[in-house]
Amino acid sequence: MTVLDLFAGPGGWSTGLRALGLSETGMEIDPVVCATRIAAGHDTVHADVAAHPTAPLHGKVVGLIGSAPCQPFSTAGLRAGNTDLPLCHQALDDLARGNDTRTALRAACVDARSLLAVEPLRYALDLRPAWIALEEVPAVLPLFEHIARLLAGVGYSTWTGVLNAADFGLPQTRRRAFLMASRTRAALPPQPTHADGGTPADLFGDGLPSWRTMGDVLGHPPGEVITRGNHTTGGNRFSTTGPSWALTGRARSWLLKVGSRPAATRRRLDQPAPTLLFGKAMNHVGWIDADGTPIRRLTVEEGAVLQGFEATYPWAGSRTKQFQQIGNAVPPPLATAVLRPLASSASLEVAA
Repeated sequence: MTVLDLFAGPGGWSTGLRALGLSETGMEIDPVVCATRIAAGHDTVHADVAAHPTAPLHGKVVGLIGSAPCQPFSTAGLRAGNTDLPLCHQALDDLARGNDTRTALRAACVDARSLLAVEPLRYALDLRPAWIALEEVPAVLPLFEHIARLLAGVGYSTWTGVLNAADFGLPQTRRRAFLMASRTRAALPPQPTHADGGTPADLFGDGLPSWRTMGDVLGHPPGEVITRGNHTTGGNRFSTTGPSWALTGRARSWLLKVGSRPAATRRRLDQPAPTLLFGKAMNHVGWIDADGTPIRRLTVEEGAVLQGFEATYPWAGSRTKQFQQIGNAVPPPLATAVLRPLASSASLEVAA
């Protein structure tokens, strides 16, 4: 029995599973991304999810993971997927009735990639895994809700909703839609491990620590300090600890800017990063001073760490391709949080 990861990407889900002592087989169409996965030690099949038959997998899949390409629905793209949503809903209903109309509906889509969002249901209905975990940009939540209704009709407990990665230890306020489903127990969302500003202890627990910041994971030059505020108005100074491999120079007033527009998001080092987007604006994701003066672009190592990977993760391909993989990956800490109540318990039960 194996866990099957559709649209596996560079290994966000894989790394999240590894933290639970589990592994999976990832299906990925991009050869460069496959090279990253293989270098990281993740089992990989180079294949097209939409063209792959499910029959050879019958009786072999205990868990199903899916993060279809988000470009058709992402706010960073043209969002053609929004136009294609009715066709995606039709494809879901047709698959549930045993009528595979994907080829005809794909030809009618503005962006053919939109229909990839329905592939996890095809695999789920054919393979009936013990559990399922899907992730996408929030705009896909209506499709997840539709899939959840269809899965409930064949015996799954389901949950759908939007999770903020900062609530689970990632130094980034990244919001993503999730679907969780299980045939063995109630599907419930993971419990947050962090909170904006933290929560106080009470009779029921110790409370939650504050969101992690970019400074927490990237470190600062030895002996430097950060000011909560800016370098002209002052603020509360505190000493820094942690790794200093990433940031160089006087970093107390640095901000991370994501985007090229005047209103682009800016975050201080003592805050979580905004959602990291590495599309056309990739060269405009970088460090600026408090007065807006550019310092340098974000490095691949910094982007990886802010996404929850190790700084030494073996990204393959060009710099552009490496950033693309980072931005598309499921953050491993968030993957671990989502998979813990599904994968560990269900896998043990099936093995028994």
